[in-house]
Amino acid sequence: MLTGDVVGRPGRKAFQEYTPKLRKEKGIDVVIVNGENSAGGKGFTRKSLDALYHAGADVITSGNHVWDKKDVLEFIDQEPFLIRPANYPEGTPGKGYCIFPFKAKNIGVINLSGRAFMPALDCPFQKIEEILREIKNECDVVFLDFHAETTSEKMAMGWYLDGRVNGVVGTHTHIQTADDRILPKGTAYITDLGMTGPWNSILGVKSEIILRKFTTAMPCRFDLEEEGPMVYSAVIIDIDDNTNQTTAIERVMITE
Repeated sequence: MLTGDVVGRPGRKAFQEYTPKLRKEKGIDVVIVNGENSAGGKGFTRKSLDALYHAGADVITSGNHVWDKKDVLEFIDQEPFLIRPANYPEGTPGKGYCIFPFKAKNIGVINLSGRAFMPALDCPFQKIEEILREIKNECDVVFLDFHAETTSEKMAMGWYLDGRVNGVVGTHTHIQTADDRILPKGTAYITDLGMTGPWNSILGVKSEIILRKFTTAMPCRFDLEEEGPMVYSAVIIDIDDNTNQTTAIERVMITE
């Protein structure tokens, strides 16, 4: 299962509540989650990272907010299953992919950032080629979390990798899209996983703050919505044990 952006304490609470239930009900083996907003809405702390692990995360991906809490620099190089976008420049702390062993399988998880309306990083299409060459003999299954702003860039990556990886999922926009599908050559795809966090909010932030920003054009402090119902957004991707081929993708959205 791949779970969408966990936003702050409310998102961690929802992740802690529903991940164990989904593991049991759906027979989920491995959980990959984007946690880049897990600490106060931006970045990681030791506390937020551990909360995701304790709730059942196996691999944690990130995106453009990975560096927003300086704490992350204290532990990112020591965390084998916490990854940041691979197309950051050479020498950036952390790593852009990991290989998670599960039973007799090696599961490759890659993180990339888009470039449209995002920080200027190396080309994600060139970087994925480098990584696939590096891991082609090491992994049985491969997933990509493509943290990007535009639907076109995310869809382009999905089609670019069709038949070459098991799944391409988009993150970053916090709105789950309804285009989950298996592409013609066998890659599971969704443009955006969506958000895990406060349901009655605008991307996790108190709605009145965002409304004030749009109606006044004045700068505002983005305080998270801490109260009210939660939403949990994810997809479940099924892999055939014998062939390592993707067989299904199921969209999950739990709203309280």
